Amino acid sequence: MFVRAMQSASHPILAQIVPTRRCNLDCGYCNEYDKTSSPVPLETMLRRIDRLAELGTTIITLSGGEPTLHPDLDTIIRRIRSSGAIATLITNGLLLTPDRIRALNRAGLDYLQISIDNLVPDDVSKKSLRVLDQKLQWLAKGAEFGVTINSVLGASVRNPEDAITIGRRARELGFTSTVGILHDNGGQLQPLETNQRGAYERFRRLGTALFSFAHFDHFQENIGRGLPNDWHCRAGGRFLYICEEGLVHYCSQQRGRPGVPLETYTVADIRREAAKPKGCAPFCTISCVHQTAMLDEFRERPQQTLTGILDRRRALDPDFRAPAAVNVLSWLFLEPRRRDFFGNLIVRAFRLKRS
Repeated sequence: MFVRAMQSASHPILAQIVPTRRCNLDCGYCNEYDKTSSPVPLETMLRRIDRLAELGTTIITLSGGEPTLHPDLDTIIRRIRSSGAIATLITNGLLLTPDRIRALNRAGLDYLQISIDNLVPDDVSKKSLRVLDQKLQWLAKGAEFGVTINSVLGASVRNPEDAITIGRRARELGFTSTVGILHDNGGQLQPLETNQRGAYERFRRLGTALFSFAHFDHFQENIGRGLPNDWHCRAGGRFLYICEEGLVHYCSQQRGRPGVPLETYTVADIRREAAKPKGCAPFCTISCVHQTAMLDEFRERPQQTLTGILDRRRALDPDFRAPAAVNVLSWLFLEPRRRDFFGNLIVRAFRLKRS
């Protein structure tokens, strides 16, 4: 992903695609589901995966609704992998069983994310640690793919301290843990209250890998404080959201823009939409879109971006020392001529498609 992102700005880094809008839950804060939709037909999904591959998409994430409700999920994952893309899945986790986990292994899933909202179910969310802990244990024992557990903070979460407990439990089981901030129906910021900000700051200090966006980045820090962010959103270009109707949108919260069918989406569309300023960007909380944009920031201003990452990490941990791998990547990619040379070399070595 990193090499492809450094090589070209004319392909999507990440695309989220909806195989079904239907969900088996009805969380009070969510606007991304219904109770009646049929799954997108398999052949239609496969054509959309193929089109994303033609556009050079590096990561394809299945979201929803609840994607594990799709009867042909494993076939869809196999198609993503055979296209050369990284296959990821966002799920509420309720339908996971040991057999289902083994099937995801066989399909070739690379990465799975579950959001857990609280310790015990309430009238807002049933995605609780009490309900899901057995599922997490099955994942820890049997999953051959990466697992991230995302905790949430916001007005709908009654006990902010739950996020810390969930984060600790995730790490006990060997998973990555992150924290997100709930948004309104336009993806916009809902400022955290004082006790929620305190929980967020404590979560950030649980200990983290260098490039765990939820912990070091000023984007999340500003969101937690209710402050705007100064950044260029590249949604519609480097990040695509494809709904169940097959239309390309900026993100799940900005549906209808641009609203162009994926089958007719072109590189010219990618370049145009990536360059277009988005009025919703300053108070956006859609972290996956911002993470994608950060790769282009690294591509365009590598030294400044890396320095900022390291400085923020050291602010959390004064004894932090950059891993050797970071030093190697810095040498390979910070200088433009070396970046082009080694990028092309790695592309050939891994037989990646050029963009």
